[in-house]
Amino acid sequence: MSTVPPAASHSRGWVSLTSRLVITAVTLVAVVCLLSGALTVVAMRGFLMDRLDDDVRQLPTSISSPDTHNHGPGTLLARIPLESYAPAQGGVLTDVSGEFRGLSDVAADALVAVRRDGRPHTRRIPGFGSYRVVARSTDDHSGSAVLVSGLPTADVDSTLHNLVGWGALLTLLGVAVAGAVGVVVVRRQLQPLREVAGTAHAVAALPLASGAIEMTVRVPAHLTDEETEVGQVGAALNTLIQHVEVSLRVRHRSEQQVRQFVADASHELRTPLTTIRGYTELAAGRPDDERATKTALAKVQEEAGRMSALVEDLLLLARLDSGRALERRRVDLTQLCFEAVSDARVVGPLHRWRLVLPADGDPEEPAPVHATGDPLRLHQVITNLLANARKHTPAGTTVTVSVEPGGFSVHDDGPGFPPELIEHAFERFSRGDQSRHREHRDGGAGLGLSLVQAIVTSHGGAVTLDSRPGSTTLKVCLPE
Repeated sequence: MSTVPPAASHSRGWVSLTSRLVITAVTLVAVVCLLSGALTVVAMRGFLMDRLDDDVRQLPTSISSPDTHNHGPGTLLARIPLESYAPAQGGVLTDVSGEFRGLSDVAADALVAVRRDGRPHTRRIPGFGSYRVVARSTDDHSGSAVLVSGLPTADVDSTLHNLVGWGALLTLLGVAVAGAVGVVVVRRQLQPLREVAGTAHAVAALPLASGAIEMTVRVPAHLTDEETEVGQVGAALNTLIQHVEVSLRVRHRSEQQVRQFVADASHELRTPLTTIRGYTELAAGRPDDERATKTALAKVQEEAGRMSALVEDLLLLARLDSGRALERRRVDLTQLCFEAVSDARVVGPLHRWRLVLPADGDPEEPAPVHATGDPLRLHQVITNLLANARKHTPAGTTVTVSVEPGGFSVHDDGPGFPPELIEHAFERFSRGDQSRHREHRDGGAGLGLSLVQAIVTSHGGAVTLDSRPGSTTLKVCLPE
């Protein structure tokens, strides 16, 4: 697996979000200023050149024109014969008096090369600089010649140079101002994000490794408006903190339940182990007393059976908690309940047992009500519920098993669960000895209802409890 070198990672992350935003804004301002400046220079050059071209077109077409004296210094008026032996006439006006500065042969050659189409062209004349000139051909009594008139582009060039200079200066000033203002504005706009980050750091500093966790730190309400980006981050962080807090509470409660479960299981196992050790010591101390030995062995066998049943229940709970798959097939709930009630009548003859079937059912040939699940475990569910009713209700109590589509229920008219025990009824090693009558010789370990809930939940169903004095109903819903 490749990793990013620390130096490379640092080189990419040294610029803060504030700096990146300011740099981006300043860059955009600079680009806009440069583009607007360039467009301004191009537009201004076109405008000035058009004006200059108009002035050039208005120049006289002959150096002998009387309008010559109305033009300023630098005006070009020349007649250049095409015969090589004839000198060029005219030139560049040196002042308003009409005096010309003659053209050199090189300058004359440069002007002769201008396209003679009557349109302004820019030409660099040696010794005079850049000019905007118009050239025309003529053929008079003096022979063929080129008439050239023009004006210097120095004023246009100077104006454009000044415009570029001022544009560059204003661009620099704009970039500097944009940078300074951008730093202030971006820092102010990112202040809510820094507050959200402060909340995250405060949560990260909390001790979350163990124990009960109270995470009271939250992003302020004014930073959780999901109409804004920062609000979305703040709301998401609050949701995350809430989820972590709930998860940690569940974890802590699970840890406490595991500790309590281990303590209760140890207590339940310690009692039969103590009994077994006591009777084995009794048998060892009276080797010649056959009766004492038989009694001790019988008691050891009884306690060993209790331990085996407890261990089997614990193993089943562990398998169900680990998500081990159960058998899945079509099960006749009517038949299961019918057999369980028949067994209960034998085991608990002092109770009254009733079986209620669907409306078209017949006790001799019960109508089938089906569910999908493990028949052995579902039989264990109904057996545990009937055993719970038998153990925790006095003699003469009526226990009614009702079969209906989607599950079954067990109802008794005993004293009911104490109110403080109802919400803990399905917890492991939970007992209701104080209010519900209990046969102490077969009291169990308090795993019956927890096994019922674990098995039903593993089937994708649910079990509910409704208890009050004189009426207790445990209802099991199963997928069909």
